[in-house]
Amino acid sequence: MTSHTPQDAHPYLRAASAGVRHHTRALAPSDTGPPRPADRLHLDVLHAHLTTLHQLLDRLAETTRPPHPAAGRRLATAHTHLWQAASEVHAAFHLLPSNTTAGSEASACRPERLPEGPPVLTICQRHLAAGHVVRRKTTPTDLRAHTTACVR
Repeated sequence: MTSHTPQDAHPYLRAASAGVRHHTRALAPSDTGPPRPADRLHLDVLHAHLTTLHQLLDRLAETTRPPHPAAGRRLATAHTHLWQAASEVHAAFHLLPSNTTAGSEASACRPERLPEGPPVLTICQRHLAAGHVVRRKTTPTDLRAHTTACVR
């Protein structure tokens, strides 16, 4: 059995986290002007990251639950919260103006027909696929039970 140091463990996940940290720092206000607001492409990439993390948490929860039920339940809860975050990013994506056409018709998520082109195609298809997993593994009651609200 090979022992791993924390720096050696999960190098790709560590690299993804470093990329997110770098992007967060790049969005911070600077002397060169105010930061730009999110655009559709930005939210598409963020949604891809969230749904990939969602898949990872799903697998971790399933493999952790048999030997460690309490930890597995916590990971399943995190899985639900991550789905809620991805769902909100998807909704925000559709609230931003489209580069091609103005109006709500162009921004609507239409799974019954081909969307107007990238990045709509990627985010909507990805969101629908992740939604199928959520519906198979999470009840509507679970989703409502894990909704958080500010208590201020």
